[in-house]
Amino acid sequence: MGHLELQHTLTGHKGRVWGADWHPKNNALATCGEDKTIRLWSQEGNRWITKTILSDSHTRTIRDISWSPCGQFLASASFDATTAIWDRKSGQFECNATLEGHENEVKSVAWSRSGSLLSTCSRDKSVWIWEVAGEDEFECAAVLNAHTQDVKKVTWHPNEDILASASYDNTIKMYKEDPADNDWMCVSTLTGHTSTVWSISFDATGNRLASCSDDRTIKIWQSYLPGNVEGIATPDGDAVWKCVCTISGHHTRSIYDISWCPHTGLIATACGDDIVRIFKEAENSTKIAPVFEIVTAQHGAHSQDVNTVKWCPSTPGLLLSTSDDGEAKIWKYES
Repeated sequence: MGHLELQHTLTGHKGRVWGADWHPKNNALATCGEDKTIRLWSQEGNRWITKTILSDSHTRTIRDISWSPCGQFLASASFDATTAIWDRKSGQFECNATLEGHENEVKSVAWSRSGSLLSTCSRDKSVWIWEVAGEDEFECAAVLNAHTQDVKKVTWHPNEDILASASYDNTIKMYKEDPADNDWMCVSTLTGHTSTVWSISFDATGNRLASCSDDRTIKIWQSYLPGNVEGIATPDGDAVWKCVCTISGHHTRSIYDISWCPHTGLIATACGDDIVRIFKEAENSTKIAPVFEIVTAQHGAHSQDVNTVKWCPSTPGLLLSTSDDGEAKIWKYES
């Protein structure tokens, strides 16, 4: 068994802290929330301090933020139906583009691995893909209407231009571009959850996906490529995703977020019962029937719902969480 050690508590937001993201190049980070602001934090000595507050781009709650892979741009998704693109020029962040088109709240935003594509999703049931067309220019490459309800989360495959989305319709969808006509299409629908799928996270290889739900379970999905040794049929020549593990009995309320650490393979969850939990794959696990064990449950991690968990991309075992209690916290996992 391991444990989470609280390293820092970040305060300053008024109201719920909805989203957070680590800077890809170092241990700086960004948080966003109900107060319509983005706070940029950096570590000075043993303290984390607010370096900048970005407050002039959105008129309603900021639900999600995402750094570009190069760390030059920050995208923010808001309940005002827009996505803002912040560009760090001359050391200062400026909002240099506002992406419009969604009919209502934008729930999630994510950059592709190359930084040339951006995806957004909304309560309007749609997923949009944007191409970076030039400096501060973005063009809509696709509007995908595969879901029948509010779309909660979008995330990109770590190694390929494959997009995954999670929805209130209890499903996960996978999309890729058809090279024949450059049209984006839904190539897989993952079913198995019995209620809203709140969040999804790929492992480091992109061959597995973890999902979390209002049904209080985590599901692990395995990708099977054409010609796989297991003999799983791939009728359309695309990867087939199958649920190979369901983790249940640990969470007492909705699981709002999930993060799969690319360094350690640990899975962290954010739950409405105020607990942050960490899961680890068991030593006797197999590809076709993996087993995951809970290694720690941080009771009272926050005093209200935990909204976000995010592993640090540069420091193994460093975890960020946010909450309705207005705080963000940095934890260190010790085995």
